[in-house]
Formats: sequence, C-alpha cells, structure tokens
Amino acid sequence: MFQESRRKFPDIFRNLLIIGLRVLLVVALLGAGWFIYRELPASSSGIETGSQGSTSLQIVMEQLDNSGSALDVQVNLYPIDIVAVSHEFFTEPRAGKRFDDFLKERMKGRSPVNARLDKQGQATVVLTPGKWWLHTRLNGDEQLEWRLPVTVRGARQTVELTPQNAYTRSKTF
Repeated sequence: MFQESRRKFPDIFRNLLIIGLRVLLVVALLGAGWFIYRELPASSSGIETGSQGSTSLQIVMEQLDNSGSALDVQVNLYPIDIVAVSHEFFTEPRAGKRFDDFLKERMKGRSPVNARLDKQGQATVVLTPGKWWLHTRLNGDEQLEWRLPVTVRGARQTVELTPQNAYTRSKTF
C-alpha cells in the first residue's frame, strides 16, 4: 500500500505538468494571434468613405543641387509591396495569368494612389491608415530611386525624401 501511494505521486505530478503545458500553449497561441491582430490596418478593405479615418500625407523631396532638373516627379503609393508581388509573380509559373490581374488579386480591391511633386518638391495626398509603399524616381545627373514603407496614422503626416533614405543611387553619364 505504501508503494502504491509513492507510485501515484509521480503520476499526479506528471499529469499536472502536462495540464500546465497545455494551458501555456493555449495562452501562447492567443498572444500570438493578438499580436498579429494589432498590426492589421484599421479597415479590413483598406477603403473608407468620407474624411474621417483618413490621413493627409505630405511628401517633401529635399532640394538637390546636383539633380540637373526641375522637380516634377511622379510618386506612386501602393497598399502592398509592389516589388515583392512582382518577384512572386515572375518566380512562380502562372499559366494564362497576366501581371495586372495578379496585382489586382493581391491588392484585394484597394487601389494605388498617384501624386506629382510640384517644382518645389512637395505633394499632399489623402490615404487611409495602414501600411503603404512609396515608389518614386528622380532622374538627373544622379538617378535616385525611393522604395519606402510608410505606416500611415493620425490626421497629418510628413514623409521626407532625401539621398540618405533613397533605395538606389546611381550616376548617369
């Protein structure tokens, strides 16, 4: 009888340990789900109506002395990483599917926003909160290209384009 009680004690300890590990696993899974949920954009579709919930994003390009051209630059803002989508499309075979169709599918009904910097290098666009990717290129004596991830939030926000935050920088001959 004494041996049976000693034998039951390790079994009880083992069962309690298993239950504790199961609870810890459930808590870890719920915590991971909550962490992912907090990072989602404010709107599930990325499209909101009216001026509430939108951000006025001002884009400012630093004046470059060596650019050789006046600032009149096209800026594209995408709700997804267009370079990653392009890479995905061209690395995996997709019979009968055009890139434009694949891009629309990945954007899930959202649309890109286009702007043009004026001669002073400034533009203002209205965006829905969330993650956006800014793409632009400045041609001149030195070609600069920007591919910036921008987290849009709040009523007003400013993004400054400088040679230091450019994606690529190359000399033209």
